[in-house]
Amino acid sequence: MPEVASQYLPILLFIGVGIAFSLIFVGAPVLVSGLVGTAKPDAAKLAEYESGFPAFSDSRGQFDVRFYLVAILFIVFDLEAAFLFPWAISLHWTGQAGWWAMMEFLAELAIGLVYAWKIGALDWE
Repeated sequence: MPEVASQYLPILLFIGVGIAFSLIFVGAPVLVSGLVGTAKPDAAKLAEYESGFPAFSDSRGQFDVRFYLVAILFIVFDLEAAFLFPWAISLHWTGQAGWWAMMEFLAELAIGLVYAWKIGALDWE
C-alpha cells in the first residue's frame, strides 16, 4: 500500500504548489492594496463608466440594447484574434486546407461586420 501512495505524491505536490502559488499571486496583491491603498470613494469614482446607466438602481429598468450589440461584436472579434494565433503557428502543418479554412472563417466574419455596419449597429447617437 505505501507503494501506491508514493505514486500519488507528485500529484499532491503539484496541487499543493498550485494552491500555494495561487494564494501568493492572488492573495498578496489584495492584501498589499488593502494595507497600502487608499479607499476614498467620491462622485467621480462611483460614476457610470462604460455602460452609461447607474450601476446600483432598479434591476427592472430599461437601457439601450446597443450596449449588448457592442459587447457581442467585441466578443466575436476577440474570438477571431484567439483563433488567428494558433492558426498562424500551426499553418505549416495544416497546409493549404488550413489556409483556405481560415480564409473562409475570416470572410464570414467580414460579412458579419459589413452586415452590422449596414444595419447601424456600430453607429452611436
